[in-house]
Amino acid sequence: MKDNYYFDNAATTLPKPEPVYQFMDSFFRSHGVNPGRSGHELAIEAETMIIETRRMLGEFFGFGGDPNRVTFSLNATDSMNIALLGLIRQGDHMIITRVEHNAVLRPANHLERDLNVSVSRISADDVGYVDPEDIRKNITDKTRIVVVNHASNVIGSLQDIQAIGRIVKDSPAIFVVDTCQTAGVVPIDMDGWGIDVLVFTGHKGLFGPMGIGGMIVREGVDIRHVKTGGTGVNSVAEFHPEEYPHRVEVGTPSIPGIAGLNAAQKWFAKLGRDRSSDAADLSSHAAACQAALKHIHQQENRTANQLLDAFHDIPGVIIYGPTGTQSRVATLSINIGELPAEQVGTMLDADHQLCVRAGLHCAPVIHKDQGTLERNGTVRIAPGFFTDDEDIEQAIKAVTEIAGFGASS
Repeated sequence: MKDNYYFDNAATTLPKPEPVYQFMDSFFRSHGVNPGRSGHELAIEAETMIIETRRMLGEFFGFGGDPNRVTFSLNATDSMNIALLGLIRQGDHMIITRVEHNAVLRPANHLERDLNVSVSRISADDVGYVDPEDIRKNITDKTRIVVVNHASNVIGSLQDIQAIGRIVKDSPAIFVVDTCQTAGVVPIDMDGWGIDVLVFTGHKGLFGPMGIGGMIVREGVDIRHVKTGGTGVNSVAEFHPEEYPHRVEVGTPSIPGIAGLNAAQKWFAKLGRDRSSDAADLSSHAAACQAALKHIHQQENRTANQLLDAFHDIPGVIIYGPTGTQSRVATLSINIGELPAEQVGTMLDADHQLCVRAGLHCAPVIHKDQGTLERNGTVRIAPGFFTDDEDIEQAIKAVTEIAGFGASS
């Protein structure tokens, strides 16, 4: 029996692959210096690691442009704010969806209030899918940005980014995609899908640590300076540099965080080569990682379907979002009878050692649309790549027992 059963991977993946822990520790011990700020060997080697990580992440996301446009920040929320505040102008129009996280909802609300930005909020259907045609209908000659969450962090619905990208490409708008729930989980083709700005976080599917995220900015898209300060280059200049990555990066970067992403990228490539059964050429980083992502997505969805099938058979369990073979990631939301979601979450933790997230998940609008806002949300059960049969059995047993309690209370 385990000490705990981890189903909070939509918040942060746990565990990370062992090479991530090892490389973060060893590199921080040996190269915990300011990269690029000094001319000594350690600083040069640290900067070389960062450059390598930018290149690998660009290939991982299907970006064929300048690796210097792969930029780092504190997290996805930080990068999303930099992108939105650096692209939107007073009086512009922007389009978002009602499945967004507060990382988009709140900046949009502030822009609407403070800069007289017009915001169109596109609804999803009952299981969280946005119709790309609804986005087309809302694009005007004043539309500056279209922002779409690739997958819901509440119910797992996976949007058709390729179709939306084709629509946005036919307009002057800039297409910004939040990949927090899909980066490291499903293959993403930034160039092929017409994504202009791709925002990612390190601590979820990319198997990095907390405190590191970033965005990739296509050539031709220039974000205004939102943060300014030291960059370690051209210090005599009175104003912040215009070139990427310095245009959007300030201060000392997170060597441990970037080292974690570096090691994770190499782990993805090795997994793809180890698990691939076809004869495709996996010598490139991009091809090996694509093979890994297909394997990860299939495995996580198998786990999710096992849980869904079991939950469907438990009286009193309410399931939200896509079911069966619909396009989704392995993020499940349930409620049990009339029990408050947070009470169920507490019972799962205290009585069954299940780590889940109960509540509104920083996404109140989709909860309102799902009818779960008034009961303070749902219980989110999010398996991951390292979820095993024992975890699955414990989750099914726990939900069954609590459903029985709810029926008798």
